[in-house]
Amino acid sequence: MRVWPDDDVTRDWLLTPRRDLVAEVLDDEPADDPGCDGHHFVQQQGPFRHYRRTVSRLDDGRWHEQITWQLRIPWFGWLLRLGCRHVERRRQPRRTTSGGEHVPWWAPPERLDAHHVMLLGLLAAASLSSAFVNTLFTQTVAFAAEEFDIGQQGQGVAAAVVRLGIVLALPITWLADRRGRRRMMLVAAWSAPLVSALGAVAPTFPVLVVTQTVGRPLGVALDVIIAVVAVEEMPRGARAYAISVLAMASGLGAGVAVMALPLADVATWGWRLVYVVALIWLVVALDLTRRLPETRRFQRLDELPERQRRPRLDRSRFALLASVALLTNLFVASASIFQNRFLRDERGFSATSITVFTLATATPAALGLLVGGRLADRRGRRRLAAVGIPAGAMVLALAFTMRGPSLWLVTFLGGLISTIAFPALAVYRRELFPTGSRGRVNGLLVGVALVGGSIGLVVAGWLLERGWTYGAVMSLLAGGSVIAGVIVAVAYPETSRTELEDLNPEDRLPGSFP
Repeated sequence: MRVWPDDDVTRDWLLTPRRDLVAEVLDDEPADDPGCDGHHFVQQQGPFRHYRRTVSRLDDGRWHEQITWQLRIPWFGWLLRLGCRHVERRRQPRRTTSGGEHVPWWAPPERLDAHHVMLLGLLAAASLSSAFVNTLFTQTVAFAAEEFDIGQQGQGVAAAVVRLGIVLALPITWLADRRGRRRMMLVAAWSAPLVSALGAVAPTFPVLVVTQTVGRPLGVALDVIIAVVAVEEMPRGARAYAISVLAMASGLGAGVAVMALPLADVATWGWRLVYVVALIWLVVALDLTRRLPETRRFQRLDELPERQRRPRLDRSRFALLASVALLTNLFVASASIFQNRFLRDERGFSATSITVFTLATATPAALGLLVGGRLADRRGRRRLAAVGIPAGAMVLALAFTMRGPSLWLVTFLGGLISTIAFPALAVYRRELFPTGSRGRVNGLLVGVALVGGSIGLVVAGWLLERGWTYGAVMSLLAGGSVIAGVIVAVAYPETSRTELEDLNPEDRLPGSFP
C-alpha cells in the first residue's frame, strides 16, 4: 500500500493500466464488491496467480494505491517474489521513451503468464538434477583416480568413455517424440540420480566408469527434454530467456556438486560421499511426477498428417548445427575436465580451494546468462553467438597460463563472455527442427557434442602426457570455437521473435497457434 500526491502526472500514471511485469485491464465493477469505491485493475496477462490493484481518493486529496498479488512458482518462487516486491516498492510515475512502463532487467522481453512461470520453475528444478548428474564424474574423477592410481591419460580416456555413453540416452530422446515429453522426462528424472549414486560403492575404477557411463547419459537425456519442453511452451519472445534461466539453474545444480567436493578431503575414499548426495534429487522427480504437464505442441501432433508427425531429418540444418556443436565442445569438455587437475597440480589448490575458486569465478559470471537471454530475444541470436562463443573460449584458454589474482580475474571474464553468448547458441538446437523430431534430433546433436568433447579430451590428455603446457593445449582446442563462430556468422539464420511453426512449416496447422 502506498499514498501518492495529487498531481496530473501521478494521477494519470495511477489510473492508466500497467504494462510492465503485468498487463492490467480496468475492472470498475469487481464481482466480489460491486459497491466499492475506487478504480480496480486486474491482471489481463502476467505471472500472478492472483492480482488486483485498487486506486482510491483520500479525504485530503491524495491517492491511495493497494496492490495484492500471489505467485505460485515451484522451487524458485521465493526468488521471484523478492524481485517482484522490489519492483513494487520502487515503482515511480515515469515512463520509458517507448511509452511503456519500466521493466526490470531480470524480466523476460515478452511477458510470461502463470502457466509459463509454473512450468519454468519445474524445469529449473529438473535442471538442478540433470546438471548435478552431468557434473558428478567431472568433479570427482581426479580424486577417484588418486585412490585407484590412474594417470592423466587414463582419466581422459575414462571421461571420453563416459561421454560416449550418450548412445544410451538416444532411445529416451527418441521416445520423447513418440510417447511424450512428460513421460520420458519422468523416466530420466527418477533413474539418473539412482544410477549415478551407484558410483559411491564402485570397487574399481572401471566399475565407476560403467556406472557413470549409464547414469550421466540419463542426465543428458533429462537435460535435452527439459530444453525441448521450454522452447515448445515459452512465447516466441522469451525462448532464449527461458534457456538462460534453465542454464542458471544448471549452474546451481553443478554448483551443488562443487560445494560437495570438500567431502573428498575427508579421506582418500571421501569422493564417494559426493555420489551419495545425488539421491537428494529424487525429491525433484517426485514433484515432477505430481505437477509436470505435457506440452501443448506435442498434444497437437495428433492433428497433423502422418508425414508431418514423423518428418524427415533436414540434413543440411543438422550438419550445420552438428559441426558447431562438435567444434565448440573440443574446448569446453577439455577445459571443464582438466581445470581441477590444472588447479591442483600446477597451482597447488586443495579440494576446498578448488570449490572456492569455482564458485567465486562462475557464480558472478552466471548473471551473464540473463543478460544474454534478453539480448538474444531482443537483438537477435546470430551476431551474439558468432562473437561471444570464440571470444569466451580464447579468454578461458588464456586463464590456463595465469596465476595469482590474474587467474581468478581472467577465468571470471572468460566465463562471463561465454555465458552471455550461450543462450543465443543453445536455443538454435531446439528451434530449427519440428515437434515430431525435436527430441530425437536434439539427442543426436548432444551426441555429436559429446563426441567432440571426447576427441578433445583424448587429444588434451595425450598432449599433456607428452609435456605440452595446459595453456598451449587449451589454446589449440579453442581454435575450434573460432571456426564455429565463423560458421554461425555465415550460415545460421536469425530466429528471434519468430514462431516455431514459421521456422518449421511441417508443424503448421490451419489458423495460428494460440
